[in-house]
This record gives sequence, C-alpha cells and structure tokens, in this order.
Amino acid sequence: QVQLVESGGGSVQAGGSLRLSCKASGSRLSSYRMSWFRQAPGKGREGVAVIDDESNISYADSVKGRFTIFQDNAEATLYLQMNSLNPKDTAMYYCAAGDRGFWYARFWESKYKYWGQGTQVTVSA
Repeated sequence: QVQLVESGGGSVQAGGSLRLSCKASGSRLSSYRMSWFRQAPGKGREGVAVIDDESNISYADSVKGRFTIFQDNAEATLYLQMNSLNPKDTAMYYCAAGDRGFWYARFWESKYKYWGQGTQVTVSA
C-alpha cells in the first residue's frame, strides 16, 4: 500500500513558476511508475508527466519544455517543476503510482493503483 500526499499548489500569475511535491509512504518510489495528472474544471483527467527512471521520462505535448518531473528516491518524493505557467495550466494536480508496464500505456489512468488527494494550481492572466 502506498500513500501519496501532494503539496505546493497555489495561485500564480501567468509566466510564473510553481514546484509541486508528492511525498510517498509505504513503499519505495523506485518500485513504481510515477506520474502527474491534472484535471481542469469540466474536463477529464489528463496525464502531464511520467517517470520510471532518469532514462524513461515523458511529457504531454502541452507542457513540454516548461515542466520537469523528477524524484528523490532517498526522500521518497516526486516533484513537478512548472515554469512559464499560463491560464490553461489551471487544474487540480494529482500524483499517481502504478506498476511499470508497457510505455505506450504510461498515461492510462487505469494503470495507476495509488492516487494522492490533489493540489490546486490556479494561473491568472
């Protein structure tokens, strides 16, 4: 069983930055595929960034070049550094942990067993 707790959300103006954290307990991060998802009001949840290890990282096209996912295994914490934020990034952000499987399924919600409670990010114009 893995417990995930996100933090770091908040309100920021367009062009600003935020760093989200996801503290895991109950198991090692390195055992799982770790991802960030987000859900904007009135929309479905979408995958933002995923990491298996330093050699296997992927981003949604909408955040490439602006967001960076990384993890500190010693601290059992997953991070999402978000730069050049714009209002379209406004959403509830969730971290998720799942078994490593086919890479093409990396953003499938059904592949993730454990979810955090979410942290809100609001970007104003």
